[in-house]
Amino acid sequence: MNIAETFIRRPVMTTLVMLGILLFGLMAYRQLPVSDLPTVDYPTIQVVASLPGASPETMAAAVATPLERQF
Repeated sequence: MNIAETFIRRPVMTTLVMLGILLFGLMAYRQLPVSDLPTVDYPTIQVVASLPGASPETMAAAVATPLERQF
């Protein structure tokens, strides 16, 4: 007698086992520690660069753009 035959011959037991598994799963699901909005630390980087006497366009072209490509 294999396991499939046991469940086929006993439909009431099969129904009760399935209801028990469903009830256990629902209870376990409700107890999962899940946060709606978890706290996440996003990695950040801060770069300070100076080029005395340079215009904003020069800083963007000579300093900021190469740094953005690198990171």
